[in-house]
Amino acid sequence: MAGPLQGLRVIEMAGIGPGPFCAMLFADMGAEVIRIERPGTRTAPHDILARGRSTLQVDLRAEGAAQSVLDAIARADVLIEGFRPGVMERLGLGPAECHARNPRLVYGRMTGWGQHGPLAHAAGHDINYIAISGALHAIGRAGEPPVPPLNYVGDFGGGAMLLAFGILAALHEAKGSGQGQVVDAAMTDGAALLSSMMYGFRSAGQWSNQRGENMLDGGAHFYDTYACADGRYVAVGAIEPQFYALLRERCGIADDTAFDAQMDADRWPMLKLRMADVFRTRTRDEWCVLLEGSDACFAPVLDWDEAPEHPHNVARGTFANVGGVVQPAPAPRFSRTASVVPQPAARDDGPTVLRRWGVAAEAIAPLCGA
Repeated sequence: MAGPLQGLRVIEMAGIGPGPFCAMLFADMGAEVIRIERPGTRTAPHDILARGRSTLQVDLRAEGAAQSVLDAIARADVLIEGFRPGVMERLGLGPAECHARNPRLVYGRMTGWGQHGPLAHAAGHDINYIAISGALHAIGRAGEPPVPPLNYVGDFGGGAMLLAFGILAALHEAKGSGQGQVVDAAMTDGAALLSSMMYGFRSAGQWSNQRGENMLDGGAHFYDTYACADGRYVAVGAIEPQFYALLRERCGIADDTAFDAQMDADRWPMLKLRMADVFRTRTRDEWCVLLEGSDACFAPVLDWDEAPEHPHNVARGTFANVGGVVQPAPAPRFSRTASVVPQPAARDDGPTVLRRWGVAAEAIAPLCGA
């Protein structure tokens, strides 16, 4: 069996960022995904987010295009779209039209602000969405501006992954009810949800409102990154007392009583300086010999070129080389229904897939520009 989602049919309305990532997750798990693109789109081999699916180039504003797309949607299980609110409705492909043709369809909508609310129709990007959730405020060094965490938190973590979870939840519900529904995935909601633990700590008085002063945000000396003698970095996260004790032992500071009061936050700034001095005494690779693979909760900070070559990642097949493009392999792993081996970015065989789905030739022809 080729992936746990084999047999699932997905229509993806091509967009940028989180929508394609969500569709990639489904393709990685064996779903058959048709990506509907604008005419003239050229998907490059390095566009990893477009891997593993078929494409169909359609001018959605052309006469009759919407009806032909609806013929395909009538045979799909899932639709994924990431346009601004109202765009799909204006194209004649909104939830009402789609559910009229396919009542079981799970209609996944990915936006930054959500389908309603005062900001719903405003432009924005990941940095804006995580800003109003509180998440961005918490990321960065004490006394310095917040640091954008690439676009992991809004686009991919709080956006695409929660949309995928919502779609799977709706598919499960539809097994019993026989009815599809709309999944409204907003990155603002998702980024807030990812912050649940921190809001809990805050409510309990265990989390400072100032970034860089807390245990998990770089405030603690035992949970941070440090520069080594060669200018490269290591990461330590020795929270539990036994792991902290081992870190001290391997670092040669077990007898330094200054490090005894591990959880005294008032001492953290001073201890961070002391710990920084310790790590500057050896190169990153020398620290790896002393600490990597132990319970000291240690890892080297690898760059984009180093990570695919790390022995642990190699052993697990964490990365794959597809057509000369090094990329993360599908995750997670399954004991019986292994994920699909990554295939190059989108293939122009959408019409073939539609015929296999049972879409009539007269409906496929307009989609192919005929």
